[in-house]
Formats: sequence, structure tokens, C-alpha cells
Amino acid sequence: MERRNQKQLTLRLRRAAFQPEKTLERFDFSFNPQLNRPQIMDLATGQFITRKEPVLIVGPSGVGKSHLAQALGHEACRRGYDVVYVSAARLLQHLAGGHADGTYDRRLQTYVRPDLLIIDDFGLKPLRAPAPEDFYDVINERYERAATIVTSNRALDEWPQLFGDPLLASAGLDRLFHNAHALVITGASFRARGRRGEVAPPAGVAAPAGAATPAP
Repeated sequence: MERRNQKQLTLRLRRAAFQPEKTLERFDFSFNPQLNRPQIMDLATGQFITRKEPVLIVGPSGVGKSHLAQALGHEACRRGYDVVYVSAARLLQHLAGGHADGTYDRRLQTYVRPDLLIIDDFGLKPLRAPAPEDFYDVINERYERAATIVTSNRALDEWPQLFGDPLLASAGLDRLFHNAHALVITGASFRARGRRGEVAPPAGVAAPAGAATPAP
């Protein structure tokens, strides 16, 4: 049974397509003392997946958003959940191809089926048609049916502008923000540590009213 469970875990991790080193064990919490570690450890229990709730991780470039999202995905796989990790750009590119060859519905199910979908770097590139509609379809199909993690270097109150259509933005984000856990990260960049021994100055991300803020 142990061998079978390990084999199933290996298969789940392979399907999720994580970077193998992006785990909680290898995340340097000491680098950013303002990081809300209790909130992260609570999310690591996977209860938000059981409750089918979204998690929104926002902050400037280099503060560890992608690492944390993948680390939570690792923990989910260890608990037996099926996980898919994908960048927003690749997800939308894949769905756009479905419009051209008539496979859109089948491709959409790739992102609807998993217990946890992790969409990385939302808003990094402009959303051009049909991307806003496709992103809405993913969120709408998963709403209250499965958990979703979205990372972005844009503040949450900037997200409506990305859609270009106020009604579509309102409908999609209303579903995505409902019962969501907001992890807003501020601080220096991890990547800047390797550049001539210097650390980038702290950068803040404005959170909308009601969003969770980092613990002191």
C-alpha cells in the first residue's frame, strides 16, 4: 500500500508540472519577516480545497508568489488531491487554440476537472480577445465546484481593468473573490539577493477593502 501510495503521489506531482524544488520545506520564510506564515500554514492543510474556495496571492515581482502557490500545490498532492499548475498565458493560449480546431470544450475540461487549479502570473500580459471570455469560463465552471489559486503582481483592485469589459469583469471577479483567501505579500525580491549582493528596496501592493494583510 505504501508503494502504491507513493506511485500515485509521483503521478499526481508529474501531472501537476511543478518545479520540484518549490516546496514549503525549501521556502525561506526568514527572508521576509512580514510574510503571514500562519495563514500560509493554514492553507497548507488543504481545507480551502475541501471547501472549494479560491486563494489569491498578490505582490511585486520576486517575493515568492509562484513558489508559495506551487508549495501549496505540493501539499495538496500529498493529501491526495489532483492539481494542475499553469501560467495564465499558457492556459489562455491553450484555450484559444481550441476555438480554431473545435476542441475548446475538451480543452476547457483540462482546467475544470482538477481538485485544485493554480493559475500563475495572471495579468502579466494583456488579455486580448477571446482571453477575457475564456478566463471567465474557467472561473465560472470552477465556481463553488473546485478550488483555484491565482497569483498576480497586480493589486486586486487592478484586476477589473484587465478584462476590457466591465460586465464580464464584474461577473468573473465576483465569483473569484467570493469566499477567497487573499495573501498580500510585500517586501524585497528573493531574486535580487543574487545580484551583486544587493537587495531590491521594498515594494508595496495595495489591497482592496476587505483583503487580508500580512501579519506584523
